[in-house]
Amino acid sequence: MAEASVLQLWRWPVKSMGGERLRSIRVDARGAGGDRTHAVLHEHKGDWKPLTAREAPRLLAWSAAYPFARDAGLRPEDPPHAQVTAPDGRNSWRWDDPRLRQALEEDLGRPLRLRRDVGGIQDLERSLLLTFEATYAALDAELDQPLDLRRFRPNLHIGSDAPAWAEEGWGGGRVRFSGGVVLRLLHPCVRCAIPTRSPDTQEKWPGLLRHLAAHHGTLFGINARVLQAGRIAAHETLELLPPNQAAPRGVQPAGP
Repeated sequence: MAEASVLQLWRWPVKSMGGERLRSIRVDARGAGGDRTHAVLHEHKGDWKPLTAREAPRLLAWSAAYPFARDAGLRPEDPPHAQVTAPDGRNSWRWDDPRLRQALEEDLGRPLRLRRDVGGIQDLERSLLLTFEATYAALDAELDQPLDLRRFRPNLHIGSDAPAWAEEGWGGGRVRFSGGVVLRLLHPCVRCAIPTRSPDTQEKWPGLLRHLAAHHGTLFGINARVLQAGRIAAHETLELLPPNQAAPRGVQPAGP
């Protein structure tokens, strides 16, 4: 059993856009309330599919938030429309404003559609992503250059007395928060190319993924699902209850 606390909370209203750091959040069977409930769609092989930073890194320059449902004030079963801000930081539109699609099409240079689903549009449905400070600090030291946590798009960033990379063996374990929320840990998160893009400049850093592949099986963080819904606050304490034996490494990628 490891003692731990919540260092950061994040919500990403629109897939592959910048998100918002929170003081508290509500979670339920869908995952984090309001997380990835919106997506920009593009036509791919005759079908309309979510556009991500893999195909359009410029998406990362856009950001989304819920200014009228801050922190845990957002109800997961009824999130409002996200407010989306353009890269210039001056213009913003509500998700259902037809001018938003036009602005996105002009900026990204392709026909688009906008989708909203309160059930969530994660690649791994009904999930949360947890990252750990010890692992983050260890990776930062290995790379010997500043590493922005936003590259990995976590929902919860946790500080604990467990050693770096220990979470790779926690699949099947549980996380019990002092406020009553309980999560089931699924499997370590296999990273795609999205963390190689800077959240601020969209510049590519392929060495990051090469390093993860060579030294850590391309893993960073661990996916989880909610067993007991409720509110999680920044700095809240929690218990990490890993299984008696390490679970096999997962192969599910993180949602962008």
